[in-house]
Amino acid sequence: MRLHLHLLSDSTGETLENIAKAALAQFDDVETLRHFWPMVRSEAHLERILEEIAQNPGLVIFTLVNNDVRRTLETRCRAMGLPAIAPLDPVSHALSNLLGQEAKARPGRQHTLDAAYFARVDAIQFTMAHDDGIGAEDWEECDIVLAGVSRSSKTPTSIYLANRGYKTANIPIVVESPPPPELFTLRHPLIVGLTTSADRLVQIRRNRLLSLNQSPETAYVDQDSVQREIAYARRMFADNGWPVIDVTRRSIEETAAAIIQLCNERTLREKDA
Repeated sequence: MRLHLHLLSDSTGETLENIAKAALAQFDDVETLRHFWPMVRSEAHLERILEEIAQNPGLVIFTLVNNDVRRTLETRCRAMGLPAIAPLDPVSHALSNLLGQEAKARPGRQHTLDAAYFARVDAIQFTMAHDDGIGAEDWEECDIVLAGVSRSSKTPTSIYLANRGYKTANIPIVVESPPPPELFTLRHPLIVGLTTSADRLVQIRRNRLLSLNQSPETAYVDQDSVQREIAYARRMFADNGWPVIDVTRRSIEETAAAIIQLCNERTLREKDA
């Protein structure tokens, strides 16, 4: 089935994209043609978009705080017989009732350049500068340190966590080259071990070598060698009491969510203590 999906936002549209992605993931065999319309803040701009919607009718999802623009969109979609949905309305209405105040009609307010925004930028810069074992002297400044064998999703998970505001470093665990002693004396960061199945790791590494036009027949992808690497890393994690996450069947987002949960649990324990 083919579906035209029109996403209209008066800001960046990031929220809408995430909502649409999450909803579509629940349906199979749907070919989605996305029409993305960010920064819609005038009726003149909306008129041009409505022409496109008329030519490619489908589901319209929007986040628009300007009442005039919103009313025009809803009226025209109703005339065309098309559903137009504002997914944030129920949440905003519930908050308004609970808090006893009206929502501020300010587009993109969640993207304000506040202290949290700059902290997130700082976390991203820090994380990029401490990838793959670099900058051990700064690891005590981290919120999170990820350890794992090569190709166990350390870097993409670190970057995702940085986008959530966590200063993250990562270090490869290599049998022939033990980690620097600084790793075992850290107090502030949460150290998390990432592991995966040997079969999956061999497959990922083979694909990586092929993409680089390198021979896939090395110890790097030898099943026995890979199993020894994983066992070595697991022993290190266990010996140091570090929590371990198996990323074999997890997406980057799921792995990061599990790590954030570990951070939250650690914070609660520290408060209780």
